[in-house]
Amino acid sequence: MRFFTLLVLVLLSACDSDPTNIALGTLERARIAHTATTNEVVVALPVAPGSQVEKGMLLVKLDDTLQKAHVSKALADVAKAEANLEKLRSGARVEEVAAARAKVTGAKAARDESQANYLRLRDLIKKKVISKAELDKALAARDASEASLLSAQEVLLQLTNGTREEDLRVAEASLDAANAVLASEQKKLADLSIVSTRDGILDNLPWNVGERVTMGSPLAIVLAGKAPFARVYVPEPYRVKVKVGDQLQVRVDGIEQAITGTLRWISSEPAFTPYYALNQEDRARLMYLAEVQLPDSQSGLPNGVPAQVILP
Repeated sequence: MRFFTLLVLVLLSACDSDPTNIALGTLERARIAHTATTNEVVVALPVAPGSQVEKGMLLVKLDDTLQKAHVSKALADVAKAEANLEKLRSGARVEEVAAARAKVTGAKAARDESQANYLRLRDLIKKKVISKAELDKALAARDASEASLLSAQEVLLQLTNGTREEDLRVAEASLDAANAVLASEQKKLADLSIVSTRDGILDNLPWNVGERVTMGSPLAIVLAGKAPFARVYVPEPYRVKVKVGDQLQVRVDGIEQAITGTLRWISSEPAFTPYYALNQEDRARLMYLAEVQLPDSQSGLPNGVPAQVILP
């Protein structure tokens, strides 16, 4: 009698259970691929695969000898542009202004001497003591000395008036361009040290120390996040019964007790044939990809383990 009662209870329990209210899938984490920005040689792998990593931790070190040289050149160009701008802002040196004034004084003296010589020769030609050619030569000398004086005065004026506003703007633009190049070269140098951008687990290091990597190839694969999420397929009849933010029970193979997770995303499109191409019976077979985030207390669970989410 007791055996019969137990058998009835088991059958009733089996009838009440609905095997279709289970979404099947596996535990996953977001895969972060850190790629190479240049084809340099791997010089260090300080973290072993499978280790827990934190944001900012060095994962791979590439040879930076050449890039450091580029940064040094960019620093020198910035220093050169800064010095040129400072020179233009400061204007001419006192010594340069003094030299220009001295040239003006000398040019005046030469002009006065040539003028006096011309006047003397002009008096002499009236007395027919000299030829017309000598007078013309003296006139040319006077005009040349006058032009030399004017040139010296303009040079002095240029030194005392200071740098043109346009030249200052050109120098400032050159400095900005040099700083931009420096920032670019420094960024390239920083990219040779591959650091983790998120907390997680270092899953794989495809390259070995001493190998020359190819640009764009993955250098380190990080499984981001503390706890994994269950990536499952929700049957079509239950799609309208769940929404983002719902608390769902997740069962993981090897763990007897169910884990409460949060539905963080569910696809708006079915994973297989569009519903409008199917009849009512076939539509029930459609699946919607969903992700159920497990709490941080389950950070020790590995990727790839089968999981089942119990749907309402």
